[in-house]
Amino acid sequence: MGDVYRLGRGLGVPRGELHHDIRTRFLHRFRQLSGLPLEDMGVVVLQGGSGFPLYNSDNEMLFRQEAYFQYMFGVNDLQGWYGAFDIRTGRAFLFMPRLPASYAVWMGHILRLEEAKAKYSVDEVRYVDELSAVLAELAPPCLHTLDGGINSDSGLPMPAVSFAGIEQFTVEARSLHPVLTECRVFKTPAELAVMQYACSVASAAHVAVMQGVKPGMFEFQAESLYLHKMYSQGCRGSHYTPIFASGSNAAILHYGHAGAPNSRQMQASELLLVDAGAEYYRYAADITTTFPVGGTFTPDQALIYNAVLAASRAVIAAMKPGVRWPDMHLLAERTILAALQAAGLLAGDLEAMLEARLGAVFMPHGLGHFLGLDTHDVGGYQPGGPERPQGAGISRLRTARVLEAGMVITVEPGCYFTRVLLEPAFVDPLLGRFLVEERLRQFMDFGGVRIEDDVLVTADGAQTMCDVPRTVEEVEAVMGGAPWPLDR
Repeated sequence: MGDVYRLGRGLGVPRGELHHDIRTRFLHRFRQLSGLPLEDMGVVVLQGGSGFPLYNSDNEMLFRQEAYFQYMFGVNDLQGWYGAFDIRTGRAFLFMPRLPASYAVWMGHILRLEEAKAKYSVDEVRYVDELSAVLAELAPPCLHTLDGGINSDSGLPMPAVSFAGIEQFTVEARSLHPVLTECRVFKTPAELAVMQYACSVASAAHVAVMQGVKPGMFEFQAESLYLHKMYSQGCRGSHYTPIFASGSNAAILHYGHAGAPNSRQMQASELLLVDAGAEYYRYAADITTTFPVGGTFTPDQALIYNAVLAASRAVIAAMKPGVRWPDMHLLAERTILAALQAAGLLAGDLEAMLEARLGAVFMPHGLGHFLGLDTHDVGGYQPGGPERPQGAGISRLRTARVLEAGMVITVEPGCYFTRVLLEPAFVDPLLGRFLVEERLRQFMDFGGVRIEDDVLVTADGAQTMCDVPRTVEEVEAVMGGAPWPLDR
């Protein structure tokens, strides 16, 4: 039996089976979508990742595999590998570096070829220095590579595949990236099992912070509670820099970076916004909770929190195949603006507010993003697909696609009180007419609320993969010492 992605005690997903199923799906989709006649189809070649030293030192950052290579072959932890997949026959090959014996002294056991073949459940394993010779034996009409394909989130291109002897082959770089990217948008049952485990660990870590946070602690101490719980359940990384933002810091969307290192001392009267995930065999969870440091919501905190929670629940309830994602963003905006209007922070016609894009003053980011091997997973904007919407806030959407079963997408509405957005809005003739300035200025140091779930689109709806307290009553009960779930 091949290697296993271990999920808790005694449970697991066979690594080889997971990635064999992915390759089979890809094979059918490539033959269907590439636009190439069968006789012109060749061999896919993917290059795995390499380690990066910290500047000019000999200190390497913890290695994380290149996502497309991990997706197709499941080699999540080793550097310098290549993979090949013959479209004509469905045979899968791996190529591993030929390492010196001294590697074992410093880094541990060196896999033998037969060990690697069994572990990764491929048809053949050879050494990297044999790659061009093996490809020549296969005699493909071309090599399909990801060269130059653009990540629609980062805007960055895929680097060109490079190996000794590649110049003797015809390289075809048009077809592979859109097809393999489209495959990654739709998760297999085995992928969902791995992602569900990551979400379960991240959920438990969020609960641990709720139960352990105390007024007077620093944000990084709350972060340490999270990281300990996550790490203790087998998730070595959080997939992205965790955000532990208290008070006004919660209005800084990507707080927690090196220039703002979760370093503020938290006060009982403030909210703490925690945006932190988990990584398991490179698959990501991405969850946000917001709760009162002192354990009890003030009326104003409950007002804003319930507005965001209502938006979250409205969106998840409306999600199903055939629904346009931009419409879900607008639903979230509508729900939050209506709550602010009912509370006297806004005045005027709700439809006019939406048309003026007032929602972007309070939620300047998009509603969510695809999730998978990357936190902001690929496939948001594909060639021939919907264009990016125009307008403040909604232009930040990481996808404008129509939802389909098998997608995993985050739902993360938020409401923030950001001086750099509110001050210009007060004097803007289009936006200022809706703002009750006296009331809003009472919230200028409030920070913000974000609630984020990882949501699977099903055949007839959607379901969250997260398990954390969400209502005001649930949050306060757990922070007061009740176990989670409450009915345990």
